[in-house]
Amino acid sequence: MTEPTPTPAPESTPAPATPMTVAVEVPDLEPRARFADLLAAEWIKLWSLRSTIWAFTATMLAVLGVTASAAYADYQNWPGYGAQHQQYFRMFGAAGDSFPMGSATLLVLGAGAIGAITVLGEYTTGLIRTTFTAVPARRSVMVAKVGVVAATTGVFGVLVALFSFGVAQLILSGRGADAGLGHHGVLRLLAASAALSPVSALVGMGMAAVIRHSVLTIVATVVLLFVLPSLLSSRKHLTVTILHTTVLQAWRRLSFDPSPTDPWQWTTTGAWTVLAGWALAATVLAVLTPNHRDQ
Repeated sequence: MTEPTPTPAPESTPAPATPMTVAVEVPDLEPRARFADLLAAEWIKLWSLRSTIWAFTATMLAVLGVTASAAYADYQNWPGYGAQHQQYFRMFGAAGDSFPMGSATLLVLGAGAIGAITVLGEYTTGLIRTTFTAVPARRSVMVAKVGVVAATTGVFGVLVALFSFGVAQLILSGRGADAGLGHHGVLRLLAASAALSPVSALVGMGMAAVIRHSVLTIVATVVLLFVLPSLLSSRKHLTVTILHTTVLQAWRRLSFDPSPTDPWQWTTTGAWTVLAGWALAATVLAVLTPNHRDQ
């Protein structure tokens, strides 16, 4: 009996070789914007607006006009002041004329409008869409904008305070009633007055980032910085407490020593904290709001 011939096993077909993937690094033709570039861009955009130069100029002239008017009034009335009144004025009034309440109010309103313009200028023209398309990191854009505006208005505040002081003292020197920088309270008054500018500008930016409507933003900024403090009574503890949290009242506490008979006294540290708190809260609004809302 013949044994069956074994069938040879079919040859296995070799598996095709898997092609090797080689990672090729493609150069980034459009590198991410550096923060210095964002600062430069915001600086250019700030000064490309015609309204910016006009707002700075008008605010400066208005503040100096009010200061000169207050100092000239005391210059004219000086002969009628008694010896005791003249001595008191040399101690306190000469410094007060350097930056009166009217000048502070105009600086607050002017700087607040400047801050609002820097944000509204892009939203009303639609340029903000181009900006966020070019730089999707909205938060970085707004941080750069806040930095440029705060620095610019800070320098502006220093210049306004110094020029205002110089104008007042030049007028009062005609009566020998002028005060130097070393006079009691002068440096603190100038520092507080200079700080009003960036704080108010940041408040305007925060309002503009939230509201995004020109008229409503300006109205809200004026109400928040000027109207609200003027409506609060200084005779009740609750309203005085609220009043102490406003920008103008904090400036007033830093600029003028309160009378010992005034009720509900508060410290200069508290006043500086109020100004810092307003600046911080406004910065948070300006930076975070565009990150959570479409333009």
